[in-house]
Amino acid sequence: MAIKLVEGFSKSIFICWGLASFFVLSCSHLDKKGSQTLTTEPTKFEQAYPNRIIDAHSHFSLDSSTELSQPTLEMQTMYRESNVQAAVVHLPKDKHKRKSLKVERAKSQLKLAVCAAVVPGESSSAVEQGIQRGDYQCMKVYLGYIPKYASDPFYHDFYRLAEKYQLPVVFHTGDTYDKKAKVKFAEPLQIDEIALQYPKVNFVLAHMGNPWIQSAAEVVYKNDNVFVDVSALMLGDVSKANPEALEELAIKPIRWFWLYVENPKKMMFGSDWPLMEVKPYVQAVMKAIPKEHWDDVFFKNAAEVFKLN
Repeated sequence: MAIKLVEGFSKSIFICWGLASFFVLSCSHLDKKGSQTLTTEPTKFEQAYPNRIIDAHSHFSLDSSTELSQPTLEMQTMYRESNVQAAVVHLPKDKHKRKSLKVERAKSQLKLAVCAAVVPGESSSAVEQGIQRGDYQCMKVYLGYIPKYASDPFYHDFYRLAEKYQLPVVFHTGDTYDKKAKVKFAEPLQIDEIALQYPKVNFVLAHMGNPWIQSAAEVVYKNDNVFVDVSALMLGDVSKANPEALEELAIKPIRWFWLYVENPKKMMFGSDWPLMEVKPYVQAVMKAIPKEHWDDVFFKNAAEVFKLN
């Protein structure tokens, strides 16, 4: 898959560390509860690779009508080869794509947390019924793709549901994969207001707010109930990307964000599969995070936020 690169400029000044400013070129796109359990002991894998991983930002592959039964064999195989034990899957914002979707959680050992799509035409009562059935373990708000700010009255019924059932809410933030989307609605600073209004709800900023990385970092740093995933700072197979581009577009921004927030419990690995090849992106993120915190970023934090223990 081709890598999409969109030029942008980002200048950062550390208050405490005195680190130099750097430039960020912006590119992004952008149960039913059963008997499945996660492996609690790390599994054997290749040297210098996380022992266990949760992909905190994923999508089902819906390219054909034959793939309505999820997770597909392709998804299971890809995650097994990447040492991923669980995934947080965002349902598509387009109703026709999820209307006949059947999530068969018992098909594999892959543990799933499925996020309901919070979009116009979807009622809070329907989402609540899905929560009660065990269909949904989180919610996804498609800021930018949907031309509404996070504070729009439409969303508040869903925030109250999240509070009632103690479910996390994920916001798309930053650049969009759709050229027709309005990115002004996806700026991450607005989540500060929502986090203050709903202090009992955990919120997740997808994509680190890229290219508004500094704003996203401040919101995560300031608010105890706001977390971040590092998904899709580039697209495709990053092992085939220009090494300089990979360093500037993904590794340095993740490292800067990590240092600014100063809290190893706030960041989660996410890929945005199938837009990203998972294992090469894991290897890129490894370079940005101190090894002693790999298990936090690649597993523990998502397990706690999305209740995947």
